[in-house]
Amino acid sequence: MNSQPDRFALPFIRRSLIGAAVLALCAGPALAVNPFVVKDIRVEGIQRTEAGTVFTYLPVRVGETFDDEKSIAAIKALYATGFFKDIRLEEENGVLIVLVEERPAINNVDFTGAKEFEKDMLVKALGEIGVGEAKIYDKSAVDRAEQELKRQYLSHGMYGVKITTTVTPIERNRVNVMFNVDEGEVARIKQINIVGNKVVSDKEIREILQLSTSGWFTWYSKADQYSKTKLTGDLEAIKSYYLDRGYLEANVESTQVAITPDKKDIYLTINITEGEKYTVSDIKMDGEMFGREEELRRLVLLEPGKVYSGAKQEASIKRIAERLGSFGYAFANVNADPQLDREKRQVAFTFVVDPGKRAYVRHMNIAGNTVTRDEVIRREFRQFESSWYDASKVKLSRDRVDRLSYFKDVKVETPESPGSTDQVDVNLTVEERPTGNFMIGGSFSQAEKFTFTASIQQANFAGSGNTVGLDLNTSKYSRTIAFSQTNPYFTDDGISRAFQLYYRTTRPPLANFGSYTVRQTGGNMTFGVPFSETDTVYFGAGLERTTLTTDRSSPQLYKEYVAQNGGPKDPADPLNYGVGTGKSMSIPLTVAWGRDSRDSALTPSYGRYQRANLEVDVFGDSKYFRAIYEHQWYRPLTSWMTLAVRGELDYGKGIGKDAYPVFKNFYAGGIGSVRGYESSTLGVVDPVYGDAIGGSKRVIGNLELQFPFPGSSKDRSLRWFTFADGGQVFQEDNPIRLKEFRYSAGIGLSWISPVGPLRLSFAKPLNAKPGDQLERFQFQMGTGF
Repeated sequence: MNSQPDRFALPFIRRSLIGAAVLALCAGPALAVNPFVVKDIRVEGIQRTEAGTVFTYLPVRVGETFDDEKSIAAIKALYATGFFKDIRLEEENGVLIVLVEERPAINNVDFTGAKEFEKDMLVKALGEIGVGEAKIYDKSAVDRAEQELKRQYLSHGMYGVKITTTVTPIERNRVNVMFNVDEGEVARIKQINIVGNKVVSDKEIREILQLSTSGWFTWYSKADQYSKTKLTGDLEAIKSYYLDRGYLEANVESTQVAITPDKKDIYLTINITEGEKYTVSDIKMDGEMFGREEELRRLVLLEPGKVYSGAKQEASIKRIAERLGSFGYAFANVNADPQLDREKRQVAFTFVVDPGKRAYVRHMNIAGNTVTRDEVIRREFRQFESSWYDASKVKLSRDRVDRLSYFKDVKVETPESPGSTDQVDVNLTVEERPTGNFMIGGSFSQAEKFTFTASIQQANFAGSGNTVGLDLNTSKYSRTIAFSQTNPYFTDDGISRAFQLYYRTTRPPLANFGSYTVRQTGGNMTFGVPFSETDTVYFGAGLERTTLTTDRSSPQLYKEYVAQNGGPKDPADPLNYGVGTGKSMSIPLTVAWGRDSRDSALTPSYGRYQRANLEVDVFGDSKYFRAIYEHQWYRPLTSWMTLAVRGELDYGKGIGKDAYPVFKNFYAGGIGSVRGYESSTLGVVDPVYGDAIGGSKRVIGNLELQFPFPGSSKDRSLRWFTFADGGQVFQEDNPIRLKEFRYSAGIGLSWISPVGPLRLSFAKPLNAKPGDQLERFQFQMGTGF
């Protein structure tokens, strides 16, 4: 193809869009385009780009006149796409020819030597800055990507990192980009120096820092790896620590970070100015308070005559804003204006209240639920659209959704609605977790060695909020096959319905000398009626057939039951008295009450959980009643430590002349009751064989101090704890005696794992008696407390 300079003599235009425009505008008549009518348009030089894409950007069509103005516009438009590094326009017999040289495209981005970060995460991050598969290759973008990689490594304390980039051309004008990473050794904090502190010791300050020198857990927490972000957080923590102790003018003046020439050790110096300690002299309220000045004044935690506390100041502001929020003032602004008296070392505060406009909710939005249906979440809302905003109802809605136990995390935000000053949107974002649980439990003892239990259940079935379970539970001494279904919204107003069909077989542990077999077949149905936001009353009925088989080695209590329910009971044959099979039918009626105000069902940090259950059978073969009361209480002691207390009191008794059924006995020992003792071995023992036979009365108490795992202070799913347990089981005719209680203490770990809640514990029995069966290490997956 020949160029025709007499008709179209625009020179080759390369590299710069501005240069192309200037050349075209400044060119003399010899460089001007002789206007012509475009008969056709042809694109040459393209390899990946479709011709239609080029036609889309051209400002001229067939049949139009092509002139200087359109030639400049064409070149500008094509360069602006970023697809081409060279563009040339020619004309031949009325045909506009567009000759292009494409920029190479990135075929693949790969890494070698990168161990600190996941490859997929790196590929995604670089793709966001323009270096990714199918993107146009741009050397400046690759250089930025290389610098970003270095920055990420430096943030992890890897100051010796070296990155080289290799770009390899391949067929069809494509390139492969390879980042070769030499991570080097991690630079670790060798020493942290605190300068200027007189009132607070170096040890106290170091304890509140995220950064630290190398220690026992720094291999996991990586707290000994310097990070600018962590340092910024630590400086704020130091300032807050001083403010909470009255040092209103405390400040971190400067920090110095020094690294050794071999880039292995870091020395950190923090310079502090403490200032003077201030006490509060006076508290005043100002602003628009709608006649509630005294009510809002009582929400202020700062007290005249007491040492100033920054934490109490912030908490006071938050309490006032939340109280105003419960009246619809979503944008309430509260400021604490200090007036310092440096001579007396006193500070007076004026809390200025600006409620702003009263707001109502425009939309309640849900995000993050890919399996759970919207209606399952929305029916837990207590804040409604088109009604006044109420901060307490928004919080209650969040807590109710969290208590469903379908989500790892539940967050709520209340941004102002776009284009409005008196509307807010409530945005609830959830992170779903697997709700199909395969639960296992186990323990180790000298007598039993390892024992295991297992079951499987599916909650939130198909995102419906219903729980459907096929419970297959098996261990060396118990088996259960059960089908259950729970619909928490059987009616639109929140009445729940649950039913269960089951078959259970129970045998004594192998460590027992006596043997027996209990088989139970039955079913039950329960309805739950909510009476308040946290209270539900349950009503239920069931039908259960029990078969108890004994032999001569069985405990006497079990033989008595068999004798009273169809088995041999000839006093003249004491060896075979009660040896055989006894059968009975039970028709238990239940009424129960539950109250749940916890902030989370899986990882609670505050709130209460209570339940009371009464089971009565007056129509079956064995008439009895059985009462259970449980109370759990959670309270954060600090921002990182939670106190958890649990108590349970159970009582059963036969009605009239009927004895309390032995198969309804309570047991204690193991996870869930008194750790450190083998499961179900505490309490009264058979006088002949010494086997635990349970009792009709049980008292259990547990206390835990829960802590975040080192380096994961914001991760509530992984925690360790210390605990103290106490409890015992008593027979119907025996009084409850504290001196017979068994106690234990120890440490444990809880983790909300991908397959369910996991708890490990190592316990030391504190007052074990001869004959007690001990188990120091125990674990269970699927329990809540």
